[in-house]
Amino acid sequence: MSDSTPDSNPLFQPVTVGRMSLPNRIAMAPLTRSRTDNATGVPTAMNAEYYAQRASAGLIISEATQISPQGKGYAYTPGIHSAEQIAGWRLVTDAVHARGGHIVMQLWHVGRISHPDLQPGGALPVAPSVVKPNVKAFTVEGFKEIPEPRALAADELPGIVADYRKAARNALQAGFDGVEVHAANGYLIDQFLRDGTNKRTDAYGGPVENRARFLFEVMDAVVAEIGADRTGIRLSPLSPSNDAQESDPLSTFAPVIERLNGYGLAYLHMIEGVTRSPHPGFGGLLADLRGRWRGVYMANNSYTRELAIEAVGGGHADLVAFGRPFISNPDLVERLRRDAPLAEANGKTFYGGDARGYTDYPTLDAAE
Repeated sequence: MSDSTPDSNPLFQPVTVGRMSLPNRIAMAPLTRSRTDNATGVPTAMNAEYYAQRASAGLIISEATQISPQGKGYAYTPGIHSAEQIAGWRLVTDAVHARGGHIVMQLWHVGRISHPDLQPGGALPVAPSVVKPNVKAFTVEGFKEIPEPRALAADELPGIVADYRKAARNALQAGFDGVEVHAANGYLIDQFLRDGTNKRTDAYGGPVENRARFLFEVMDAVVAEIGADRTGIRLSPLSPSNDAQESDPLSTFAPVIERLNGYGLAYLHMIEGVTRSPHPGFGGLLADLRGRWRGVYMANNSYTRELAIEAVGGGHADLVAFGRPFISNPDLVERLRRDAPLAEANGKTFYGGDARGYTDYPTLDAAE
């Protein structure tokens, strides 16, 4: 499958994803870059330029965006819970659409992966249970140890579900083509799902149907608000990111994926294997979980051009999401089309800062 002409390369075949008709199978994965004002979380013209530069992706998934002030866990990250944030994001979506692109917003509540410095009133981060994560939080003053979180009371959960519903509505008001519910990487929804982080004894803990209750309450609310064909979801069943421990991924995630089929979602975005580790291949537990999903499937994790062609051409995936390659290659789609070399990213500018390492990476033609 070395032929790189667009007609024969499966990555460049169009695909329908929910209400969207996409020109190619290459997605830009959500990438936290911490480039908004820390106090307001409002996107700016610089953010709009960054996303517009990458609008040749079949689909852009925005950086994770907090649904409420409580949902914040990283300094300088954007929100979607104020009128000013909606207006800021409209700059981004207008810029992407002007270049013919499609963009959905990833909805985020970090749960315990936060710090009092980032929480309203200096409060403790919240979680399903009082289980301290063995990771650090990115604050204005740098990385800090995360304290033990506060366990959410059951009567607080409807308010958080309502925050997801409102965030989905706000995202459409900001011009997004849809949303992706972030249920991966050890953040709040994933914390409820996993037995290592959910020690509850009420209706939200214990057997998997209880641990998945919060996830499905969120999905019910978002789908009711904006429609299943504007809603995707991200899962990471095999990854322990952010100290998300699970004793039996198959028993937890197989019934979740099977039940998600009933919604008619736009897509399932799966992190395959361990985040930032080599791709595990298409067999084993991944194949079992993948085989349970009957809708549009987006694969993600350490994909190369060759592996992406194999995944789409062989029917494993409908789309492949690339993350870090999009940071330093705004024209990644064209580079993949030509099988051209990829520019290396400067890791020192991944999080926080200005336009350097953000909007100043040249395209292939400009570099040449």
